[in-house]
Amino acid sequence: MAKELGYTTMESPIGPLVLASTEEGLCYIEFADEEYGLETLHRWCKKTFLGISPERDDAINETAKMQINEYFAGERQTFDLPIVLYGTPFQKTVWNELKNIPYGETRSYKDIALAIGASKAVRAIGGANNRNPIPIIIPCHRVIGSNGAMVGYGGGLSIKEHLLTLEDAQVSMQLPSNSAVR
Repeated sequence: MAKELGYTTMESPIGPLVLASTEEGLCYIEFADEEYGLETLHRWCKKTFLGISPERDDAINETAKMQINEYFAGERQTFDLPIVLYGTPFQKTVWNELKNIPYGETRSYKDIALAIGASKAVRAIGGANNRNPIPIIIPCHRVIGSNGAMVGYGGGLSIKEHLLTLEDAQVSMQLPSNSAVR
């Protein structure tokens, strides 16, 4: 179990981000300013049973900040930094599969379900995707509806659209007629 959790904030083209890392690696990114981001980080710590309070630590997050800035500058397509996943075994399986989606490509929730051998778990895939604690690094923005439309994103569809546009991903940019996960 982690002994320390250091957080930092950064500005990005999609707005402010709060990043948090343990001594083992990056474990949390929130699309929020510091005040709101710290509130959600404290709640996340309680849910994951970390039992520690985050402390400001810019140094522990420096590599993650640098790589995220490189990503937004179009200079990085893959991330090379240690990450630590806190979630259920099923969530971790989904999140690990999301890391296999190449830059500039998308997959449907059904594609992810088939890839992990859980063809009937499309809705559960959506739930795990929604709880991804390390968006951008674990590219949940690359998951779209089976009809090619953008559906659901924890940071909002405008952020998802920005990330997919940055990656020049070929995806329908229309919103679905209903918000159900497909």
